[in-house]
Amino acid sequence: MSFADSQSDFPYALYQVKQASQLLANMASSRHGKALRCLANALEEQQSTILEANTLDLEASLEMAIPSQILDWLKLTPERLSASIQMLRRLASLGDPRVLSSALGRTLMPTATSYGRLVPLGVIALIYEAFPELAVIAAGLCLRTGNSLVLKGGNEASQTNLAIAQIVEQALEEAQLPIHSVLFLDAHQGDAARTSLLQAAEIDLVIPYGRPSLVHQVMRQAAIPVLPTTMGNCYLYWAASGDLDRVVEIVLESHRGEPDAVNAVEKILIHQSHSPAAITQLCRQLREKGLRLRGDADLVHDFPELTLAEDDEWSNPYLNGIVALRRVNTLETAIRLMNLHSSGHADCLVTESYRESHQFAQLVQSATVYINASSRFSRNPAQATAISLGMTARRGYGGYIGLETLMSVKYVTQGL
Repeated sequence: MSFADSQSDFPYALYQVKQASQLLANMASSRHGKALRCLANALEEQQSTILEANTLDLEASLEMAIPSQILDWLKLTPERLSASIQMLRRLASLGDPRVLSSALGRTLMPTATSYGRLVPLGVIALIYEAFPELAVIAAGLCLRTGNSLVLKGGNEASQTNLAIAQIVEQALEEAQLPIHSVLFLDAHQGDAARTSLLQAAEIDLVIPYGRPSLVHQVMRQAAIPVLPTTMGNCYLYWAASGDLDRVVEIVLESHRGEPDAVNAVEKILIHQSHSPAAITQLCRQLREKGLRLRGDADLVHDFPELTLAEDDEWSNPYLNGIVALRRVNTLETAIRLMNLHSSGHADCLVTESYRESHQFAQLVQSATVYINASSRFSRNPAQATAISLGMTARRGYGGYIGLETLMSVKYVTQGL
């Protein structure tokens, strides 16, 4: 079964998922691709069923006074669903991602040859709230890399998740893959299922996706490896030589990610040499596009129209179209504040100085840095191998949670 509907089913269901992962790992890549094509076709044929289920979830959530942010994440538009289907087809068209091991090189020793190959992690668990399309994207990434998948969505998306689960099971059967390759946990099992999942030895990696409260709770409770996702609280430093128009462009572009602006710039550090007129122009252009602005005590003193940002706001994401501004005197101060307060997954610099660009890239501890470039996150970029589930601040993962994140290196040494 691909949907565990009682707590007593759970241990055996996980055992089946683990067995399925071993079959997937040893399966030809062409069969993984076939499964993705079957899933894409099935989702496309039954779009109306999924969207009708999503309407039921939205209606129930409105009655339960679910926060507006969660409602935005929950609402599955035809465009969002079509984008997920397109990602499946693009992943299906790729070659076997496990052959990327050629980039690892070969090491010759006196009596043996040693080389590395990429292998799937095994069983991936995704714990997420709202965002029903994440089940589709995660299934695509896991099946493409030969991993099996356990999905625990939120109660607010129960009808949509059920509809997707049934379609996934049908597609796996059509492609003749183990139907236990993807396991959906019943939303009505609630916290009990999530707690059990976070203690299960069968799970090789759990990825929480949602508000910081969910991510932090999973990290506290888990007895297995966790790869936390991160949203918002990205910093931008507007250097003395930086162009105002480029600052505005990057900030606005970063907020255009839909429905979750993962890399939204929410904090702007402004070099003290910028004139009050330039800062006024920055504020005006951001406000015209609907952003709400805050500032530290120094800026609020000079610009009373700004709302004062409390101390704890500099370390936390807003995720609701708010941007806080702060003046700094040097690049070193900006870097120190970023390393202390930002989410650590995407920070930006606007400058015309090569020295500052080099220093920023070297010293900022974020997983990704952007210099005079948009930080906007896309799950479906131009390069299919870069399709991503989300972003992480965990160093060593490259920031993006994609195909290579779901594999590890196995080193093989063969005697001559």
